Amino acid sequence: MFKFILRRILQTIPVLIGVSILVFSMMHLVPGDPAQIMAGENAPKEQVENIRESLGLNDPLPVQYFTYIGNAIQGDLGNSIRSGRDVMDEISSRFWVTVELSVYSTILAIFIGIIAGVISATRKNTWIDTGIMVVALFGLSMPSFWLGLMLIQWFAIGIDLPSWIPFLENTRWFKPSGWGSFEQLVLPVITLGTGSAAIIARMTRSSMLDVIGQDYIRTARAKGVKERVVIYRHALKNALIPVVTVVGLQFGGLLGGAVLTETVFAINGMGRLVIDSISARDFPVVQGTILVIALLFVGVNLLVDITYKFLNKRIDLD
Repeated sequence: MFKFILRRILQTIPVLIGVSILVFSMMHLVPGDPAQIMAGENAPKEQVENIRESLGLNDPLPVQYFTYIGNAIQGDLGNSIRSGRDVMDEISSRFWVTVELSVYSTILAIFIGIIAGVISATRKNTWIDTGIMVVALFGLSMPSFWLGLMLIQWFAIGIDLPSWIPFLENTRWFKPSGWGSFEQLVLPVITLGTGSAAIIARMTRSSMLDVIGQDYIRTARAKGVKERVVIYRHALKNALIPVVTVVGLQFGGLLGGAVLTETVFAINGMGRLVIDSISARDFPVVQGTILVIALLFVGVNLLVDITYKFLNKRIDLD
């Protein structure tokens, strides 16, 4: 196990280097001069040039990149061009908001997706199976920003309903923006977790159908084992292996996909930080934030691989 973890950690190094090169190159291809933005549109050229020199923007791109990487290895991601604050301070103030949003959304997606997938697989080719898959397809097809806006309209702003529905006269149950209270987190979590729940449901159904047809499942049933035990103790445990992979990938996707959700619900997370920093050509903040997200994604995938061992003892990670 230790050798496997060490090998995976070493494998993350070229991944992070590749991400840093890609982000660094793309940010410098974006039109706009951060020095000009800092100085103002009507600032004299001498002032703009002094800012460029102080920021090292006059150096060749390879020199700028290796300087950045050298500092990053030492834990220094630089200072924000926009605010002047340390990049790590900028990220840390938004980090846990995005992580909480992604974790809550993943938990919701796992809960709904696995239950829906198991029910659909155990009732194959029935109206229940068809209904669940249609709903999953609908959830997979909806853009998150559209779903978020609809949820705000329905359950935060409120809609006019007929008077003969007394228990739904007031649908202003949640808050449309912010983060912290229960009323603020419900709508963004549903918005971000819906697509992942649909993917997990479809994968769980497919994996369960493969496992249910195995010989050891038929043997367990022939021995008189209760159907609930067969499904949840024998079949589901082995069916979860591909599902865990999807969950890990979806969690990483949620970290990046939180950008739209945070924008729609005015949540001050890393997603909005990236958007605001791109608009301000704040290179250090954008690069630092994406590196942190990439590191989280790699860490989640490592945990997924380790989880395989607990789901199936026959898997040899080393």
